[in-house]
Amino acid sequence: MLRPFLTLSLAFFLLSCSSSVTYDTVIANGRVMDPESGLDAALHVGIKDGKVAILSKNEIDGKNVLDASDHVVTAGFIDLHRHGHSPENYRAQIHDGITSTLELEIGVEDITSFYSEREGTSILNYGAAISHAYSRNIIMTGSNPGLEGEALLQPLTGNQLKALEQHITDALNRGAVAVGFGLAYSPGATSTELLTIFELAKKFEANCHVHIRTSRTDASNVDEVLQYSKQSGAALHIVHINSSGAKLIPLYLETIAKARQAGIDVTTEAYPYNRGSTFIESHLFDDWETYSDEKIGQHIFVETGENLNRKSFAHYREKGGLLITQPAYSMEMVSTAIASPLTMIASDGMWLDKGRAHPRTFGTYARILGRYVREQQALSLMDALSKMSLQPARRLERRVPEMRNKGCVRVGADADLVVFNPETVIDTGTFENPAQHPEGIRHVLVNGAAVLIESEIVKGVFPGRAIRGAIKENGTAP
Repeated sequence: MLRPFLTLSLAFFLLSCSSSVTYDTVIANGRVMDPESGLDAALHVGIKDGKVAILSKNEIDGKNVLDASDHVVTAGFIDLHRHGHSPENYRAQIHDGITSTLELEIGVEDITSFYSEREGTSILNYGAAISHAYSRNIIMTGSNPGLEGEALLQPLTGNQLKALEQHITDALNRGAVAVGFGLAYSPGATSTELLTIFELAKKFEANCHVHIRTSRTDASNVDEVLQYSKQSGAALHIVHINSSGAKLIPLYLETIAKARQAGIDVTTEAYPYNRGSTFIESHLFDDWETYSDEKIGQHIFVETGENLNRKSFAHYREKGGLLITQPAYSMEMVSTAIASPLTMIASDGMWLDKGRAHPRTFGTYARILGRYVREQQALSLMDALSKMSLQPARRLERRVPEMRNKGCVRVGADADLVVFNPETVIDTGTFENPAQHPEGIRHVLVNGAAVLIESEIVKGVFPGRAIRGAIKENGTAP
């Protein structure tokens, strides 16, 4: 009976007393907000050995002290859906308060290479899914031409499906965080194939992150993947419900809510824009010649920033490259997706093309804080923080148990932290001039090491660690 009292007493001690310990870093005078416990208080944060070591009401000593007066101190943002993973991309993400970045939608073709290339050289924590689409290309053709390959239009033979199973099994045994599916890009994938891979993912307790097929009339595309999740027991995460749902966002959210009530393990995400971005050469645009001149003219080619016409659309489709799509739904629909208790926040940030990309690549999280929390009051600050840190961490916890120490601010948690001014934080990028850093993000720490101080990148510091599933050598599913 004394245990609760002792626990509360210890917590009070940690919060109230000063310490003779000198911490590696102290974040002083901030408003500490923890979405896990609901803590919202003026505290000093002491960091030691990469962990949050103390939360104190009294001043504490540190070898390095970062001032957080009039700023919020909270868990660093965890982006489950990020395509660009170059050092340049990572630097852009730091300015948006991101501390962990993962490619879980399409995924990567070679898990071992993805992790080995970043070990000891990354400023962010990093992770990836094995790509269903890219794996499919490799099995069918021996190479991976990306999302425009003709193999994605064709069904697999029985032997090819067995080879695909083994390929994905090998990747999961090497620590792939999840299995990523781009069903809108791979129309040749049959229900038998997809259910087989969902069942395989379940054996590893790996989530299935899915870009659902395109439908503009009903939620049959949502129902399809919900059935795979229900039949296999695999956890399902539907990516960018805003761009997949477009004008049907309320229907898609209702469908997901009913599935959750029925016991299906499904989550979703959204980003705060009404225009998407992808490769112009992909199968999504196979019918582009049926578009009206007005619709074509609303597309922007990222490399040049130009609005397209029929001639330039045909030229760039042959050349290949990133495209920003036309506005497909209202900003009111975006607000509906962002405010829904069902959605996490994920950027779908893109590869940089000569330093340019969709503005979501540079300012998704600052945009949530500035426009949807402060200006529109579409959701509370604590709810927004939960969507951007705690919920993504918890979604990965079964596959990667270490994630239980991310997405929160408590003693013993990883010191992945962001310090921002809630009165000034805002995105600044536009579709015409996207490559602009947000305002109001002051300090960012990754595993206790400062990577952004006074809104400037700290050079020569690479504290990022792999977010990775268990590595097994036996080559078979559990």
